[in-house]
Amino acid sequence: MRTRSKLGLAALAVVLLGGAAFVRFIVYPESASLDAAAGQGPSPTLPAPNATLMPTVNIARVARWENGAKPQAAAGLQVAAYAEGFEHPRWMALLPNGDVLVAEANKPQTDDPSTGIADWVADKVKSLAGAGVKSPERIVLLRDADGDGVAEERHVLLKGLHSPFGMALVGNDLYVANADALVKVPYQPGQTEITATPEKVVDLPSGINHHWTKNVIASPDGKKLFVTVGSNSNVGENGLDKEVGRAAIWEYTISTKQMREYATGLRNPNGLGFEPVTGTLWTAVNERDEIGSDLVPDYVTSVREGGFYGWPYSYWGSHVDERVQPQKPDLVAKALAPDYAVGTHTASLGIAFSQASSLPEAWKSGLFVAQHGSWNRRPKSGYKVIYVPFKDGKPTGQPVDALTGFLTADEKAQGRPVGVILDKTGALLVSDDVGKVIWRVSAASRTQ
Repeated sequence: MRTRSKLGLAALAVVLLGGAAFVRFIVYPESASLDAAAGQGPSPTLPAPNATLMPTVNIARVARWENGAKPQAAAGLQVAAYAEGFEHPRWMALLPNGDVLVAEANKPQTDDPSTGIADWVADKVKSLAGAGVKSPERIVLLRDADGDGVAEERHVLLKGLHSPFGMALVGNDLYVANADALVKVPYQPGQTEITATPEKVVDLPSGINHHWTKNVIASPDGKKLFVTVGSNSNVGENGLDKEVGRAAIWEYTISTKQMREYATGLRNPNGLGFEPVTGTLWTAVNERDEIGSDLVPDYVTSVREGGFYGWPYSYWGSHVDERVQPQKPDLVAKALAPDYAVGTHTASLGIAFSQASSLPEAWKSGLFVAQHGSWNRRPKSGYKVIYVPFKDGKPTGQPVDALTGFLTADEKAQGRPVGVILDKTGALLVSDDVGKVIWRVSAASRTQ
């Protein structure tokens, strides 16, 4: 496996090491020639790749929310802080009694000898964007006992984890997807602290951790778990031996303890959800970098059992990525095109279907998508929560902005949305890791 990825990142490292340039450096090798809307919808525009020696870097430096500032909700919606003062809140889960779990975590440290200049540069870029904090390694429980839309109780439910991300409750077992393993602990309704030592259910691919987040969701019948595992590289530049079991969604059967690959070729799947009309599993996927600001669109898609979605050999079906050699034409020939593009380099992460929400009718038949925001597109993309309308179990029409204002006028990041879930009242909760807030989006009051 060989790619041009490491060459470009090495050149970037030379510049980053140049003293003051490390603080103020922004690379201008290329910029988008298409409108952002061209990279959205069921049939996005896919121009010729624009690979450059120096990868595009366009970082939104951190400003954070000050003096009561908050995101801007779309017409008919309102937003307020549900809870504040977190340490890198990433993912959320709703318990049956209405309590909300928040995973506070970041990328784990690694001693893998394969890590090199590419990963070093990526870490430096993420530090500038507010993602360089040490992983808190815990799950916090929030409780809004009086139902006023603000969590007045906060408890550390579980600690001593290893970069926890996804969480799923099945019966009295709380499953947590750590960076290196799926674990479980016993849980009783109303519990605010779990002292039991997590029991390992199954190992998950780890090491290097180019994409470290692992999400988990239970099937509607509670018999199976689906676990996301992102790739260990951009396009395989660390070697395909480092990609075994990665860029995939895994299926774990609880009764038999058997694990198998459910779908592959998904570069970095994160959000998971079951579409309410068809019962089909959907996911949000971050696509590849370093072939220009107009490629490749991130996407949301239904997940076909046994399906292959192209990575690393191709994207959006059979569009071959020539950086990856040798190619595998047999795999490319059967690569599935995703259902719906959500923009290039938007870093779309969390998803939540809205049919069970208490939001106005215009927002009750679709999918909310949290877009963490780009670091390598000019102009920037993402940094918002969008809504994708659905009809008969499929996306229809163009996406609509639901929550914006995460960037200041001078393009600094006050916050960056990560996860989205519906709370017990049907309002939308949005985790904001840079802003250290959980936001709550509800129907606008009539007095507004």
